[in-house]
Amino acid sequence: MFECTKKSQKDKIIYTVDSLAPRLKHLALTIHANPELSFEEFESAAALIAPLREAGFQIEERLGDLPTAFRAVYDSGKPGPTLGLLAEYDALVGLGHACGHNLIGTASIAAALALKTGFPEFSGRLEVIGTPAEEEGGGKIILAEKGIFDHHDAVMMFHPRDKTMVVRGGLACVDAVFKFYGKAAHAASAPQNGISALDAVIHTFVGINALRQLFTDDVRVHGIITDGGSATNIVPAYAEAKFLLRANTVKGLATVRAKVFAAAQGAADMSGARLEIEEGLTYAERNNNLTLADFFKQNLDILGVEVVPPPRSGGIGSSDIGNVSQITAAIHPYLRIGDVMPHTPEFAEAAASDAGLEAMLNAAKALAMTAVDLIESPEMLRAVRDEFLSWKAQN
Repeated sequence: MFECTKKSQKDKIIYTVDSLAPRLKHLALTIHANPELSFEEFESAAALIAPLREAGFQIEERLGDLPTAFRAVYDSGKPGPTLGLLAEYDALVGLGHACGHNLIGTASIAAALALKTGFPEFSGRLEVIGTPAEEEGGGKIILAEKGIFDHHDAVMMFHPRDKTMVVRGGLACVDAVFKFYGKAAHAASAPQNGISALDAVIHTFVGINALRQLFTDDVRVHGIITDGGSATNIVPAYAEAKFLLRANTVKGLATVRAKVFAAAQGAADMSGARLEIEEGLTYAERNNNLTLADFFKQNLDILGVEVVPPPRSGGIGSSDIGNVSQITAAIHPYLRIGDVMPHTPEFAEAAASDAGLEAMLNAAKALAMTAVDLIESPEMLRAVRDEFLSWKAQN
């Protein structure tokens, strides 16, 4: 078993993060107070870039032609690994930072600053990748498809949660908008002349509910009606529903997708409506690098942060980090910020709390300390890469 390296160097990392704490907390709270939705995170991205530019990182904005994506690079000029720290900063509609992305982005920036200013022996290349639109749009998927992560030896980030866990799964998922086109008619005097697009939406929900008994336990299908018509006395000529489909793997998701899409088409045929489907990007399942996760845990142990095992089943969401984890070694550990669950008003409040800010600082320290391990110990880096390459060969 490998042991974490360079305790004195890690002491410098801890000291550096602590010395930056007031500024880091202000940054996280500023982003929290000004939530921006996916692909609209202009102020948040600028706020995260500012301290990196000030510290001498080379900044590339509009990364991958995404207006709010960025890359900040510190290249030591000495041989070593290329490590990525991923920043998220988009918010949720109506809830603000109820997923704690203000903490995620700031933690990665803090870890990068600690490595550059508190680790003069640094060798290799460090990149902070600003990844927009995790909630809606799959920013990491777009960047991955453009090769942004192809040269990384490992990438890391953290996520706030109600428990501290270094390993947690992630479901493959895809969203789809079902658009039904019917024919308007007076609902009282001449309903026989109409084709109800709303009926097609309702039958879609009924059809999907009938499928649930045939789905495996990992499958989740949830949807909302986004347009159900404009007046009760008019047969709706247009109606729309949005669904999110999830399964353990992309392969399993393809089966679910085919059945759900067939249910929607059947609903359209039954109602006489015409169906159009707008399909989003596919979020892949998460490939956790267990070796790298264990190194991160050892560093949390140094910080006195208690880690609990993940639950055996349930409680799994989806994230575009899954797509990155198919390309290189990746971890997405969680740190506790309170007895709250993501995507709730209570979580948004916790993301600006003292507990949330303290978890962010601990995450930044552990991320930077784990980077020290990979830079200072070729054996540890090799173990991480060997695990990833072994997984890749089997998949």
